Amino acid sequence: MAMEITQFLLAAQSADAKVRTEAEARLRQFQEQNMPVFLLSLSVELSNDDKPVESRRLAGIVLKNSLDAKDAIRKEQLVQQWMAIDISIKSQIKDSLLRTLGSSVPEARHTAAQVIAKIASIEIPRKQWPELIGSLLNNMTQQDKPAALKQATLEALGYVCEEISHQDLVQDEVNAVLTAVVQGMNLAEHGPEVRLAATKALYNALEFAQTNFENEMERNYIMKVVCDTAMSKEVEIRQAAFECLVAIASAYYEVLEPYMQTLFQLTSNAVKGDEETVALQAIEFWSSICDEEIELQEFESPESGDSGPPHSGFIEKALPSLVPLLLETLLKQEEDQDQDDTIWNISMAGGTCLGLVARTVGDAIVPLVMPFVESNILKQDWRCREAATYAFGSILEGPTVEKLSPLVQAGLDFLLNTMKDGNNHVKDTTAWTLSRIFELLHSPASGFSIISPENLKRVVGVLLESIKDAPNVAEKVCGAIYYLVQGYEDAGPSASLLSPYLTDIISCLISTADRTDGGDSKLRSSAYETLNEVVRCSNIAETSSIIAQLLPVIMNKLGQTMDIQIVSSDDREKQGDLQASLCGVLQVIIQKLSSTDETKTIILQAADQIMLLFLKVFGCRSSTVHEEAMLAIGALAYATGSQFEKYMPEFYKYLEMGLQNFEEYQVCGITVGVVGDICRALDDKVLPYCDGIMGLLLKDLASSELHRSVKPPIFSCFGDIALAIGEHFEKYVPYALPMMQGAAEICAKMETADEEMVDYGNQLRRSIFEAYSGILQGFKTVKPDVMLPYAQHLLKFIELVSRDNQRDESVTKAAVAVMGDLADALGSNIKLLLKDCLFYDEFLCECLRSDDEQLKETAGWTQGMIQRVMVL
Repeated sequence: MAMEITQFLLAAQSADAKVRTEAEARLRQFQEQNMPVFLLSLSVELSNDDKPVESRRLAGIVLKNSLDAKDAIRKEQLVQQWMAIDISIKSQIKDSLLRTLGSSVPEARHTAAQVIAKIASIEIPRKQWPELIGSLLNNMTQQDKPAALKQATLEALGYVCEEISHQDLVQDEVNAVLTAVVQGMNLAEHGPEVRLAATKALYNALEFAQTNFENEMERNYIMKVVCDTAMSKEVEIRQAAFECLVAIASAYYEVLEPYMQTLFQLTSNAVKGDEETVALQAIEFWSSICDEEIELQEFESPESGDSGPPHSGFIEKALPSLVPLLLETLLKQEEDQDQDDTIWNISMAGGTCLGLVARTVGDAIVPLVMPFVESNILKQDWRCREAATYAFGSILEGPTVEKLSPLVQAGLDFLLNTMKDGNNHVKDTTAWTLSRIFELLHSPASGFSIISPENLKRVVGVLLESIKDAPNVAEKVCGAIYYLVQGYEDAGPSASLLSPYLTDIISCLISTADRTDGGDSKLRSSAYETLNEVVRCSNIAETSSIIAQLLPVIMNKLGQTMDIQIVSSDDREKQGDLQASLCGVLQVIIQKLSSTDETKTIILQAADQIMLLFLKVFGCRSSTVHEEAMLAIGALAYATGSQFEKYMPEFYKYLEMGLQNFEEYQVCGITVGVVGDICRALDDKVLPYCDGIMGLLLKDLASSELHRSVKPPIFSCFGDIALAIGEHFEKYVPYALPMMQGAAEICAKMETADEEMVDYGNQLRRSIFEAYSGILQGFKTVKPDVMLPYAQHLLKFIELVSRDNQRDESVTKAAVAVMGDLADALGSNIKLLLKDCLFYDEFLCECLRSDDEQLKETAGWTQGMIQRVMVL
């Protein structure tokens, strides 16, 4: 078979489908019969320069895909599969790959470098293949080695650094890698291919260079080489060097002071005169510096007298030169950039960076930008007018309201007039600037708004006229209306100012959503998102009749989607997107109208028809819709309460489907949330469905395929079910409680260095406490003793969490609440357990000292419950 693999690899790429399918089947058969020899055959194929390029290419791809996968579970299976292969075969594969780095075929070298890194990602963290780094470095240090081998070796080193963690190498290895890479960038010794590979490898190795950047001599050397490389004559090498500088700005901000003069010169020259790919990275360097300084400013807290980590004020020092440099970039627009949101060019990068500079330095930017705005805003050339508007819109976040207010007051009328400009770009940017003004400077609830009762009519008039403009302008206008209405939410008497315009705004948004000239569905979804915000923020006392009239309009539209002719998968997707938007609007209408007793009857009267529509939507079998329809059903369950019971026989099968949807785990997570809504709506009427629901939830928890983010909501859901069905939850206790205890033990062992894991740990702990609270409250009046065997484990878990300073506020609240529920439900039965617990006094005192009123209140209640137990 090994001899024939070349033929099969070539046939698997045949234009003849029959030949192709047969070859794929033979390859699969070989793989299943003898995986180790299959992988070895692939590595031999890849390394053999006498074989055809096509078969070698596919051999490399198959080999790489046998070691790595995007899906975490599949990846783990592949890792275990590799680990199980006999060591002698693995050695032959690895030797074969290292030899391929010297191949005369560039594609084979490149693929070998990638596969080496994939094997390294499995073996190096497990302290295997210790000789790899040495072998690669050997290729670099021997003078007579060909340039092609050095280039491939540097590529492999770069990929290895990308795949492994900096803890996986000892400092001597890091030093040797950095030395080899930095020497590879040397202009005098190497050609462009080697230097490019070395510069890219340095980018991946920077994370390993912490110790080297702390040493001034080594740091100076690395910075000199990178800065020199940023002036290479090859564009690609310059771009790679600037990418390194961007990474250095983020990782090593605190040591950049001595180099900033040089870096300003380098980046300034690149922005002014280099190719766009290089100029974009040069601007990105300053954006990274802004990000660092913004973050450091957020950490500096004047109250504590702690000035926080060092903040070198690079942006403030560079301001007089940096701002004019960025303003110049705004004039380099592309003709069609307003038609395509995916375009990223120098004027957009410059505007984004200008916005970050404004957030970094605040008021100081205004006098540097306003002369540019004033001198360009009236010019004949559309580029000048657009750049002036973009500059103005970019600096609205950062400076104080006091500084901006007079400028915006003076400019608002001008901007409203500009919505009639003859140029599409200018109108697009003006609408975006208006949406920024309404987002940042229009907050009647907090007592300040740029919009007065007198000019509101004109603002609304201009927006509703401009929403009929070209699709790209209309989409930005939707954003402006979105923030305009959002400002009036909870704004007391001011909220009434908008009510007279709501009917017109709603009808314009519906007409916009119905437009067919948008090309893609982006304009439509923007119009519906804005409509949702209009409904959500409206003053229900004044607008209930308008929203009540909107309900049948949207229901009708959703009904019409069932009749869309589906010929292609594209049609199916369009139908799904439209249904998702309309279900979203219905959800907001249901929530709004059910928020007061007077208007709730509107929903109750329409509930049967609404539910029928949602069930029809499920019948269309599209996953995007599943999510939105599920969320809307959750809102309907909340609104209809116990009356929702009549829908359960028909709806239950879709609930089951949602809970089993591992592939689209967001759907599964939302369905879990809806189970909670239904439990709260139905109370014990949910009982007939609980065996099925609990069975599926327990299966979800046990599954290694389901995305971990769905698991915390499942625990919270146990609490909802127990609260709803009370003593009937007893039969699930032997299954649910061990799961909860197991999850608590996982929390105790979680990695605390990884920010994402810390967040997940907090979610998991909170949900376990919520589950215990619901179960304890459910049993409290009928069978509290059921929970007695689990009390000690729960107290130990609370103690563990109380000692963790990385827990967030919501975890603290849930822990304090469950301690109170434990004392409340089990009473004197846990007196002895509490006597042995020394931690809770200190924990409760910490909570009682909190600024959070709700936490203080819960801690006070819990303290009272425990005291009651102790005196019994």
